[in-house]
Order: sequence, then structure tokens, then C-alpha cells
Amino acid sequence: MDHQETARILVAGSGPAGLIAALGFAEAGFRVTLIGPEAAGADGRTTALMNPALAVLERLGVLADLKPKAAPLKVMRIVDATGRLIRSPTVTFRATEIGEEQFGLNLPNSVLLPALAKAVAAHSGIDWRKLMVESWRLDAGHAHATLADGSEVSASLAVAADGRLSPAREAAGIPASVRPYPQAALVLNFGHRSEHAFTSTEFHTETGPFTQVPLPGNRSSLVWVVKPETAKELAALDDDTLSQRVEEQMQSMLGRVSVEPGRQVYPLSAASPGRFAQNRVALVGEAAHVFPPIGAQGLNLGIRDIDDLIGIACENRIDPGSRMSLAAYDSRRRPDILARSGAVNLLNRSLLSDMLPAQMARSAGLSVLGSFAPLRAFFMREGLRPGSGFQALTGGFRKQVRR
Repeated sequence: MDHQETARILVAGSGPAGLIAALGFAEAGFRVTLIGPEAAGADGRTTALMNPALAVLERLGVLADLKPKAAPLKVMRIVDATGRLIRSPTVTFRATEIGEEQFGLNLPNSVLLPALAKAVAAHSGIDWRKLMVESWRLDAGHAHATLADGSEVSASLAVAADGRLSPAREAAGIPASVRPYPQAALVLNFGHRSEHAFTSTEFHTETGPFTQVPLPGNRSSLVWVVKPETAKELAALDDDTLSQRVEEQMQSMLGRVSVEPGRQVYPLSAASPGRFAQNRVALVGEAAHVFPPIGAQGLNLGIRDIDDLIGIACENRIDPGSRMSLAAYDSRRRPDILARSGAVNLLNRSLLSDMLPAQMARSAGLSVLGSFAPLRAFFMREGLRPGSGFQALTGGFRKQVRR
């Protein structure tokens, strides 16, 4: 195909979603302008990427550099650590139950972001302007972004990877309903005496999840969701006291704990836009969905956004930002995003609820998962690849019928 026939793509935002979108579109043969500064400051958080997301990173040529600095996730556990009347049984998900060696990898952001940035900088198909967008102008044929230096970039399609407050989303006239939660996440890494055996444990508490995720060696990352005032108090404790509190909260499961420097506190909220694309702008990542950190869904969902958007753009290379393309993207992403964010928000609200029916529903759900292996396998498959749980069920059903 003549290079001139392939439209230009403008990617706004240089976090993980923006960098992955820029690489993906460039690899698919589009001319890409990426707008956004390089990540500044240390990010102590980690990102659990599931196997399908890792396959995308492998396709983009960045996985090999990341693997040695990441820890595989082979077992995931949910433990009810609430002191409530009705408590759920512990549920254990093992990757081997669905024929996988691992569910995914837990990657420090301080490793993921530089690897993606390096790949973007080396790609001849990407023009990276390390500036902010000052203003947007969207007309019938193009999206135009005016940058901080006064220059303008125009493209058939603008990919909004510019975060939860997305200026591109606002410019496109897409309203978003934002719901703040009475919660904040304390994020840190810690060393521990016992081996984690590549097991991630999500303790459900009355204020939200306390989630330990393995890192290489005898180290783990922690996301501890509590009331905002508690998060501030915990973050202000000295290392020894906080280490003791973490160890107590996880019932000394990994032995003696020592927290590492670099604690961060993030307020939690949920946001969902009315549409996922409009007026030459398509939303990906946190511009398209924000929800609490439960069940490792965030960037995995963002990578599916990007994959679907590139697939649709490849079917309409001359004008990927056309109304038809954007309508196709909106309808393709809607079921997945609404199902994931709905499930996570519901589970989070059930943790915060003192109402017995909510506790019973959560307990019943986890009890069935704990005791019924086929359903557990279904949820694990769905968690990795939407639709694959249903495929496995229908495949099994067909085998029964053939017998």
C-alpha cells in the first residue's frame, strides 16, 4: 500500500497505554505522532500483566528485556480477612488448573516504562514530541492538537491515552461520570523472610483489598486500600512499625517483613465515559475506564482497548478516525469494559457494605468458586481472555453431546 494512503495517528499521553498504542500503531504500518513528556520521577508501583497482554508486548519486541526483572504469577488467592459475621472461604486459583504455566508477570513500573520508552525512541515510524497538548480542535476530517511550543499536529485519529482527567475526551465532548470512593491506596514494596512461591494473595478487609503480589526474590509489592485518613497515618509510620503492621495484616504468611523506601498514597475513584469514541477521538486506558485496584484489571483492559482499536483502524487505513470506525470501536469495547468495571466496583462496594445481603452474596459467590472447579476454571479463563471461558464451556458441552 502506498505510504501516503495510510493515515497519520496522533497518540496523546506518554504513560504505559500511550507508549504501547504508539508502538502498536507504528508496527501496524501507520505514521504515528506521540505527544507527551517522558515519565519523570520514580514510580514505585508495579503492574500485573496477564498472558494476553504479555503476548502484545512480545509482538512489540519489549518482553525479552522485561522478563528477567519480573516475577511470574502462578497462584492467586482470595482470603476473607473481614471480622464480619458472614465470612467467605479462601479461594485459590492455580494457573495449572487451566493448562497455563502462569497467569502473567508482575512488573515494576520503573522497569516497564523505560523499556517502552526505549522502544518508542528507537522506532523510525514514531515522531515523539515531548510536550503537552495546549488545546484541541476537532473538525469533520481531522483532529488538530496545538502543542506547548505553538506547533500543530493533525491526524485522522486521535488516541486519548491521556489519563483519567483526559483533556482529549473533554474536547471530543464525551461526558464521564466520576465517583470518588472513601478509600485511598497505600503502595509500597517489601522484603520478607519466607518465599512467596509466585503466589499473589488478596486479603479482603472492611475498607477494601490488601493485595500482596510477588516480585523477584523474597520481595513483594503491596496495594493496601484503606480510608484516606488511615492511608496518611500508615504512610507516616517509621519503617519498623509499618513493617510490623504489614506482617500482622497478612497474618505473618511470609514471615518477618521489612518495608522498602518509597511509599505512595493514591486516592481511589471510578470513572466511566458515556461513549468510548466520538469526533475523531478514541479513548484507551484510564481515559476509558477507572476503577479500584482489584483483580489486576487496569492496564490489561487498556491493552485490549489498544489491540481492538488497531484492529479496526487496519480495516480502514485511509480514514481510521471516521464515524464508522469509531462506532465499531465503541460497540466492540463496551461489553468488555462495562463487565470488568461493573464486577470490580460491585466487589469493592460489597467490601464496604455492612449490609448482610451484600456480605452473603459475596460469600456465596466465593464459596461456589472455591468448591466448584469448572466454575473456577471458567472465571480464570475469562479473567485472562474475555470469551475464552465461554468457548471452553461450549467446547466441553459439544464433547458431551458427541458422546
